[in-house]
Amino acid sequence: MMMGRFQFLLACALALLSSSITSAETVEHFFHVQNLTVQRLCHEQVITTVNGTLPGPVISVREGDDLVIHVVNQSPYNITIHWHGVFQLLSAWADGPSYITQCPIYPGQTYAYRFKITGQEGTLWWHAHVSWLRATVYGALIIKPRFGNFYPFPSPYEEFPILLGEYWDANVVDVENQGLATGAAPNISDAFTINGQPGDLYSCSQTGTYKLEVIQGKTYMLRIINAALNNQLFFKIANHKMKVVAIDAAYTAPYVTDVIVLSPGQTTDVLFTADQPVGSYYMAARPYITAQGIPFDNTTTSGIIVYQGAKSSATPIMPALPAFNDTPTAYKFYSNLTGSPLGPHWVPVPSHVEEHMFITFGINLAPCGEGSATCAGPFGQRLSASMNNESFQLPSKLSMLQAFFYNNKNGVYTTDFPDNPPSVFDYTNSSNAFNQSMLFAPKSTKVRTLKFGSTVEIVLQNTALIATESHPIHFHGFNIHVLAQGLGNYDSVKDPRKFNLVNPQIRNTIAVPTGGWAVIRFTANNPGVWMVHCHLDVHLPWGLGMAFEVENGPYSTLPPPPNDLPKC
Repeated sequence: MMMGRFQFLLACALALLSSSITSAETVEHFFHVQNLTVQRLCHEQVITTVNGTLPGPVISVREGDDLVIHVVNQSPYNITIHWHGVFQLLSAWADGPSYITQCPIYPGQTYAYRFKITGQEGTLWWHAHVSWLRATVYGALIIKPRFGNFYPFPSPYEEFPILLGEYWDANVVDVENQGLATGAAPNISDAFTINGQPGDLYSCSQTGTYKLEVIQGKTYMLRIINAALNNQLFFKIANHKMKVVAIDAAYTAPYVTDVIVLSPGQTTDVLFTADQPVGSYYMAARPYITAQGIPFDNTTTSGIIVYQGAKSSATPIMPALPAFNDTPTAYKFYSNLTGSPLGPHWVPVPSHVEEHMFITFGINLAPCGEGSATCAGPFGQRLSASMNNESFQLPSKLSMLQAFFYNNKNGVYTTDFPDNPPSVFDYTNSSNAFNQSMLFAPKSTKVRTLKFGSTVEIVLQNTALIATESHPIHFHGFNIHVLAQGLGNYDSVKDPRKFNLVNPQIRNTIAVPTGGWAVIRFTANNPGVWMVHCHLDVHLPWGLGMAFEVENGPYSTLPPPPNDLPKC
């Protein structure tokens, strides 16, 4: 009897072990980066794409899978691919930002990104991390539960990725270079897109408008990604409610709303039920703009949700989108989301904090340059940006991760990024916007060193220098707990009382409120060099970024670089 019970338990254990081993797979893709001529907005335009599609291919994996992506650069530009939101535990060489974790893949070269998806489920995405190529080089990365595991909510009838993009009727590399040459902001986009199409509200765009067919009474999941370069976006479906169930591949407490807002880099998974009369309904997105007095692309992209059996001649119903400057609606959405402690892969808030930082950021000026004509920025200078008054500058001869691994940091980066701004002032007072004594920030390549396993708490504080706006701050290599956020200047006495230490939202990209602040916390459990930067591509080349250097741990050491790592 005892022997039989032992054999039964042994069989169960072996079956469980076999299941855990066989449930993980190796998923392999080839990315051919190449130019493509497309027809948009009444014109032909040459763009850079992956495998000849816009957006690029959807990568679908399960938690625990290994990914191998062979990137073949057949374009005329240098390229890297960033796997936005993937932890890259002990695989920092695959993170992707150029000159941070690797040198670029030059035209004609190939590089294989290899990494494991661990402890994450939901919607992430991938995109180019060189210049403005991200405008057209991007796609969805969908992580489903392991076989045998399930969503923490009823499974939808069907799932659809919805990628919100931004389109220029021009060569985006030229657009960026022109802005950098003049010292002014680059030209604004010509359209927004849903799954690569502007939608029928734009000229010459009726053909190809994205359409999604649904069955009345069924519930669907939309995996929404803001892949736009420079704009936060409001998103609505006419006459339908949405239930938010995850953000940035982290489950949330269910939150019902008729409008969502996403900053560049963020993802939101929503459930919606086709519970309206049979017909056609627009889904639409338009920008949420926080800086006053600057030009912006004030257009609306649309797709169409078509109920099965709807008349083809029926005019779709249009949702009433918020005004472009509706900060109360955006703030309500961002601040009302909470995490799901009972959901899969929940990580409790670390209680003991070893490192405290206060990081201010915003727009700055840089000298126009010796012998240059007057630049097109304020006071005839060049637009710049900074964190704690340090304007981040990428190295060019060696990646920062290589310098870290080989202990060859001299001339690549220094480890003296400040924990606080150089001076305390009324950060969000717009009367300081053009105070020239505060506008110039030196160029530098500085990191903050963190001991492995240390917990870091950061106050992220927007400033009103040059312009008051919301900045989406993206953390490579880590998820962050968003403990609190608010408008105005952070109050170190009163605002800690607002900290949510029980079920805060977990993200990899936080839209710090316009003229406001956010407090985040994370544990440095991943050795390497990890970038933290504004995910508005107009601001990154100006210097709105920094990096953390996380030391090796006693049982967690960064492995050597792969043999095919591109050389500078």
